[in-house]
Amino acid sequence: MICALCNLAPDLRLFGRRLRETANLMVGQPDYDTYVAHRMATHPDQPVMTREEFFRDRQARRYGAGGGGLRCC
Repeated sequence: MICALCNLAPDLRLFGRRLRETANLMVGQPDYDTYVAHRMATHPDQPVMTREEFFRDRQARRYGAGGGGLRCC
């Protein structure tokens, strides 16, 4: 299937990944793969959180767990 406007075949995997990233960002959940790439590039000697740990950590940061109050960033 070729796009009539740009003459390019869509890469459905890339589209799906971007759609997932957009949906996660809309609810305040950063991309796990981006986090892992950053940790490996800048902190290779430190452990990387699992996907579940990452999700819980980001939720706690967003909603102020630990007595820090409500925060957005």
